[in-house]
Amino acid sequence: MLYADVLGKLLIAKGITVTTAESATAGMIASCLGDISGISSCMREAYVTYCDEAKERILGVRKETIDTCSVYSHQVAAEMAEGARRVSGADLALSVTGIAGPGGGSPDQPVGLVYIGGSYRDITITRKYIFSGDRKRIRRKAAIEAMRLGISLISR
Repeated sequence: MLYADVLGKLLIAKGITVTTAESATAGMIASCLGDISGISSCMREAYVTYCDEAKERILGVRKETIDTCSVYSHQVAAEMAEGARRVSGADLALSVTGIAGPGGGSPDQPVGLVYIGGSYRDITITRKYIFSGDRKRIRRKAAIEAMRLGISLISR
């Protein structure tokens, strides 16, 4: 995957460590980065936190945030990224939460709704997307956009 190559090479060249906190993508970002030769010098940990309890227990996402804002929100994506960065000690953390389908959507939160977070040093950014396609396509698009966000954050 092109964006994994670009992100991985940037991480290695700059000596930036990375971790991922993934729900809808189920480890796809970490897997793509794992294909890059030399990434072991940068890759800290990868968390697949599908259920709310795992997001709370492992990443420190506040239950109040999930209850108030929804697990599919800017706030949860930000807390996932910040929590993963804090727990792992990595410089950069990328997070994904969303609804890959085919079920689980609603009029307010349709299938394809994805929030991506990136936390790098003292900056945390989230982005909202509504992707179309089947489950595999939505997950792939989310992973690509997360890696694009990572490239953007470390290229500043």
